[in-house]
Amino acid sequence: MTKHLLAATLFLAACGSKSDSSKTKPAETGSAAAKPAAPTPAPAPTKPEIGTWGFDTAGMKPSVAPGASFFQHANGTWLEQTQIPADKSNYGMFTALADRSEARTKEIILGAATAAGPEAKKVADYYQSFMDEAAIEAAGIAPIQPELDKIAAIKDVAGLLAAFGDAARHFRRTPFRTVVGQDDKDPEHYIANLSQGGLGLPDRDFYDPKAAQFAKVRDGYKQYLETMLTMAGVKDAAPRAAAVYALEEKIAATHWTQVQNRDPQKTYNKLTLAELAKAAPGVDWAAWAATVGLADAPALNVNQPSAIAGTAKLVASQPLDVWKDYLTVHTVSAAAPYLAKAFVDAQFTMYGKVLSGTPENKERWKRGVDGVTGAMGEAVGKLYVDKYFTPATKAAADQLVQNLLVAMGQRLDGLAWMSAETKAKAKAKLATYNPKIGYPKRWRDYGKLEVKAGDPVGNAARAAAFEYDRRLAQLGQPIDRDEWGMTPMTVNAYYNPGLNEIVFPAAILQPPFFDANADAAVNYGGIGAVIGHEISHGFDDQGAQYDAKGALNNWWTPDDAAKFKVATNLLVAQYSAYCPVAAADGKPAQCVKGELTLGENIADLAGLTVAYSAYQLSLGGKPAPVIDGMTGDQRFFLGWAQVWRRLYRDQELANRLVTDPHSPSEFRVSVVRNLDAWYEAFKPAATDALFLAPDARIKIW
Repeated sequence: MTKHLLAATLFLAACGSKSDSSKTKPAETGSAAAKPAAPTPAPAPTKPEIGTWGFDTAGMKPSVAPGASFFQHANGTWLEQTQIPADKSNYGMFTALADRSEARTKEIILGAATAAGPEAKKVADYYQSFMDEAAIEAAGIAPIQPELDKIAAIKDVAGLLAAFGDAARHFRRTPFRTVVGQDDKDPEHYIANLSQGGLGLPDRDFYDPKAAQFAKVRDGYKQYLETMLTMAGVKDAAPRAAAVYALEEKIAATHWTQVQNRDPQKTYNKLTLAELAKAAPGVDWAAWAATVGLADAPALNVNQPSAIAGTAKLVASQPLDVWKDYLTVHTVSAAAPYLAKAFVDAQFTMYGKVLSGTPENKERWKRGVDGVTGAMGEAVGKLYVDKYFTPATKAAADQLVQNLLVAMGQRLDGLAWMSAETKAKAKAKLATYNPKIGYPKRWRDYGKLEVKAGDPVGNAARAAAFEYDRRLAQLGQPIDRDEWGMTPMTVNAYYNPGLNEIVFPAAILQPPFFDANADAAVNYGGIGAVIGHEISHGFDDQGAQYDAKGALNNWWTPDDAAKFKVATNLLVAQYSAYCPVAAADGKPAQCVKGELTLGENIADLAGLTVAYSAYQLSLGGKPAPVIDGMTGDQRFFLGWAQVWRRLYRDQELANRLVTDPHSPSEFRVSVVRNLDAWYEAFKPAATDALFLAPDARIKIW
């Protein structure tokens, strides 16, 4: 997945890359009088999967006033009665659907063992090799011993760079990450990106000794480094692990922050290898480029120039033996899921228990499904779609997307703050949107992927190299606008500004997000707001910098950009005031980072606003029916709140507040406080916590 998708997905999984031959066309958005088409009639049965109209009323907590906490009002009883499963760091509607998708995927994978064809055999062999625990135990560390011996034999920096290149080609940890993607300023072509990397902890901030919330994580990671070196047969593992940690601290100090990495202008720095050599001395970049297949690349996009330069100095200045131990640790760590139980347990202790607070590892079959999905996702996806994604669901989802595009066009038409010049360009961009629903038009070919029965470590390595080489081969080729960044089994959605596309995999088009038999208000509040969220990413603080052709190009007038900045600054302030972790035991409160989460907060506000407009249009001027004493507007907002039901373990929440561009679910629900219609629907008191005076409610789209 490209760096853009990471910022534009609906939620972060934890949260980086056909049968329908018709080409989906964007909605007509040129006329404010345009009307959405009628939804496709749903087949019998007519009862929704959840409740009597698509919402779980038993999960509400009516004793909490909507204005006090709409999150608790809509979800309080569910939150009290639900426990996070032992193998998860968080749990909510996304994870519940992911569990369903996982079980269905397992069934498909098991069926591949008796299916005809070479692709099915590869799927079956990959999974069965991973599930053969007895053989894996017997092999011990032998499957990676040749790699460890190769690292031990490194004699100089040239050998070190070759090892970095090998790691990059297998998407393993390396200080210099590279991946081929669309060129931001030349969107009809691909370019290789060079970006910062090399950290075993999720972000530079975890290494900061002043970050008290990560103290136990740092201690656990130091122990993990020692454990990995010990299991690799290294002598004097404790002091050598300490040296590796100190090296990573130095790498972390060079890294850009999460907020800095959100700026697509600053992360676009197109350099030739000769220019890179001048900008980042200390590394033979020509030699490095040869190891990663980029010797003939005319240029690279260097995402974080100062970080690359800083790490290049470390390559030249830090002891070679420490770098070799670094490579040893991360080679063992990368292979650990496919090795004997002792390796699996050591890795889970660090990245499950310590990092996320998760008590138990996932069952082996679930980890096997993850592995197959990561290696051959579209091979499994085509079978998933055939079995679980009906043409009727696709047609209904297609129509909803078109309705939301119409509503977004009308919202743009009605903007008082945007000039006619910028508005015309915004409408032109919207008219070029490419919706992708359910599954790709053309399935990926895995013919060149070699899968060997009984070789789980090798299969994982070859699958990674296959994907790297597939992307590398895109250099010099025209952009593939049909390519997907997610599998059909993924419970998520995304917007890609370079392709100007909104993508909704099959697995998210299920209750509570979408149910053809549910009340329309709930569907618009659920999947409708999700669709609106992704549409609006093209106009958030990042997406708005890309034009209708997908190029990184400023198309706003200065005055409009200034007005937009004023509104988004208000949203930064609103979310920065949310502090889900109170100060305690000498530790400061942990608050939402308004600048980090800005794009997703804009998308939530815009998505819900546009979905509400689309819902009103769908009524055709008639009043919505009252169901169970609730108005259509009330059901719409409850539908929004329901999809964000989620619980977090304490350490997981602390991690997300630093690394996740999405706000915690409670505050995603709280965006309702900016919509006048929510006030009309629920009548909050002026003294309620969520209440905002009309002139304090933030309106953008």
